[in-house]
Amino acid sequence: MANSNPSKSAKKRVFLELQGLGEQLLKLTEEQLRSMDLDENLFDAVIAAMKMKSHGASRRQRQLIGKLMRNVDPEPIRRALDAFQHQERTAKDVFRRAEEWRDRIVQCGYPGLNEFFDMTGRENRDLSILLNEYAATIADSGRRALQRKIFRLVHAELTTMVQNCAV
Repeated sequence: MANSNPSKSAKKRVFLELQGLGEQLLKLTEEQLRSMDLDENLFDAVIAAMKMKSHGASRRQRQLIGKLMRNVDPEPIRRALDAFQHQERTAKDVFRRAEEWRDRIVQCGYPGLNEFFDMTGRENRDLSILLNEYAATIADSGRRALQRKIFRLVHAELTTMVQNCAV
């Protein structure tokens, strides 16, 4: 006669998985947590855990979060965490690409700027003005300041482009 109840080890694996999922919630901002529509007790436990400094208290709170996770459907939480991780990866990718384009624009001048305009599909007059200022500036401190301004504009353009593609 086969026993249909899961073993103690199987139950513990499930509990530890749910606790791990709950611990991932600790890495989110309060705004992100609110957008997830979590159970009120779970939300309060996660917020309390974020504020705890004591290692022992924090460990006990994480165990409580794992226990509370048993009473909720973990799939919506997994999907939301995946979505947040995707957004974070996209933001990092846009930042890296903005740095690369800034460097190309600064090094190549107008040919690099025209490549950027071709890639984005539109021209940005402010970028052209900044590139002119960059070419006319001799001081290193002034050039670094202009590079930061160029980066901000390039980053904004790329962010807008990514958001329009996602819509």
